[in-house]
Amino acid sequence: MQDTSLTELLQTLLTLSHDLGSAAHEWSILGEGNTSARVDDETFLVKASGSQLSNLTADQLVRVRIEPFLTAIASGDVYSDEDTEAMLKEACIDPGARMPSVETMFHADLLGSFGARFVGHTHVASINSLVCSDAGWSAVQQGYLFPDAIVVCGVAPCFVPYVDPGLALARAIHHAATCYRNEYGIAPKTIYLQNHGLIAVGGSAAEVLAITRMADKAARIMIDALACGSPRFLSAEVVARISGRKDEHLRQRALGLTVTA
Repeated sequence: MQDTSLTELLQTLLTLSHDLGSAAHEWSILGEGNTSARVDDETFLVKASGSQLSNLTADQLVRVRIEPFLTAIASGDVYSDEDTEAMLKEACIDPGARMPSVETMFHADLLGSFGARFVGHTHVASINSLVCSDAGWSAVQQGYLFPDAIVVCGVAPCFVPYVDPGLALARAIHHAATCYRNEYGIAPKTIYLQNHGLIAVGGSAAEVLAITRMADKAARIMIDALACGSPRFLSAEVVARISGRKDEHLRQRALGLTVTA
């Protein structure tokens, strides 16, 4: 990638990070969350550990290699904290760069194995209200409540039971996303992490932002529906009909979204 293109990509990722970390939302505060963007088939940019999305700077984005993380995820090897730290450091293109986020591993997998161009991981307050409770976790797994969630967030969400951040989480996400792709024929756009947060997976920064916004709206509606009584979920037939409609595919393209079918 030419320097000009890399600079543009870096700026796009910074803008996405600032949007996801904006105080106008309750999506990510302090050092929460992380973002990434694929540079080419071999490398990507990812947020450095300890930095904040709301005021992320160019020197807080680290360019790393994809392959070491894919190898680690696919292996059955046990990695100590020290092994993980060494892997993160060795994957950096610039030896003097800051330490990449420990969640760099699942970013590498989503970008390298599942066709993503941008990934945004946040701790959306409304979503965490659901995934941090038994009733909420059960409810979000039952499906969608309104059509626009399908149009923006894909045919169905993907779910990962709680696993500590790091290689174990990356492996769990890889397994869940692989099962999802085998079932639906496409990679997931939303991944819900129990007791943790949301991962939005997109073909552009704008799509990641749109997915996060819609997932936040869906969570707030779910919370209100639970408070009002039993949520009325859309049937599998309705979901299939909406996700397969050509006019909805046109709307997805107009909104800059990845077409779901």
